[in-house]
Amino acid sequence: MTAGALSHLRVLDLSRVLAGPTAGQILADLGAEVIKIERPGRGDDTRHWGPPWFTGNDADQRGESAYYLSANRGKKSVAVDITTTEGQAIVRDLAAHSDIVLENFRVGGLARYGLDYASLSTINPGLIYCSITGFGQTGPGANRPGYDFLIQGMGGLMSITGEPDGAPGGGPQKVGVALADVMSGLYAAIAVLAALAWRDRTGEGQYIDLALLDVQVASLANQATNYLVSGDPPERLGNAHPNIVPYQVFAASDGHFIVAVGNDDQFRRLCALIDRPELADDGRFATNGARVENRGELIPFLQSVFARAGSDEWLQRLEAAGVPCGPINRIDEVFADPQVQARGMQTQAPHPLGGSVPLVGSPLKMSATPTAEASAPPTLGEHTDAILQDVLGLDEGTRERLRRDGIID
Repeated sequence: MTAGALSHLRVLDLSRVLAGPTAGQILADLGAEVIKIERPGRGDDTRHWGPPWFTGNDADQRGESAYYLSANRGKKSVAVDITTTEGQAIVRDLAAHSDIVLENFRVGGLARYGLDYASLSTINPGLIYCSITGFGQTGPGANRPGYDFLIQGMGGLMSITGEPDGAPGGGPQKVGVALADVMSGLYAAIAVLAALAWRDRTGEGQYIDLALLDVQVASLANQATNYLVSGDPPERLGNAHPNIVPYQVFAASDGHFIVAVGNDDQFRRLCALIDRPELADDGRFATNGARVENRGELIPFLQSVFARAGSDEWLQRLEAAGVPCGPINRIDEVFADPQVQARGMQTQAPHPLGGSVPLVGSPLKMSATPTAEASAPPTLGEHTDAILQDVLGLDEGTRERLRRDGIID
């Protein structure tokens, strides 16, 4: 198999939970060797965030949490106590042999261990060091702890998610996954790749200051610009779109489905499909701007039409007419979808607990440097001995002493 695009690189992943581990998992997918540093005896917090658990061949053991498995495929685990002098020395030595460090400790949290960028860059000037925090390294909120839920609220996402105030089910609503964390992981990976390109040109490493709040604000996309241009804060619209109509969920006679009309030609085809071609020339609806202004008249009419037949029938008719549409799948239906299966978005890998662990596949499809074949997220300390021997040259006697002293596990 062709080596991954980043197979020449080593990543020291000091992060835990989701944002940092997501960045590390992306780099591992791209072929980098990612060494996950964890606390002996406890490990990443998410190892304990269950159920559900993957138990391998022994249903009586607790096993690994599904949450942990979601963000750590392709990595190697080294359990070392960074609160000890010898543990800090081990991590510094690994950093000297690495290209990238990922960490998400609170501001200044690693400086007391001599593992901050200022300390590590003196021994490895080419090091790319990415710090992920809730609020960044500067500003009045820099020292606050950052959690995805808080960031979704503070960063505006919950003000535009969910049904409108006063409607059934109205009120603030978070997104169903930790989206600020996931997006921060993506931005961190992008920043690391950009820093690598800079290092290729100059030989210089650099420090990356990435904040969940910054990422959430940036990810408001058109909704943020809607406000900046108009001065009017967007409000929750449920499953409707602030700038495009009709672009939302409709109720059929037996369930719900999505219509996503993106231009006037598609709207004309929709009008012909429902035997109301004249609506496409009606001044209230002929353009998207007019439809946005008059959604209060158009949407109830369309809803009354769509309620007359089942969702499968509408999806077949709409798709045949070239009107963008789709079902609202449960997650079991997602993984049963032939397109999702054809794209390899579910995979599996042998696991030390026995059997094979099911995993989500990488969405990156690259012709010359395909992503690495999925390997199971490591058990706690699974690679401690191998990494300390192969990378740092520590012999068995030294490793056993460190283990007896509680420095490694």
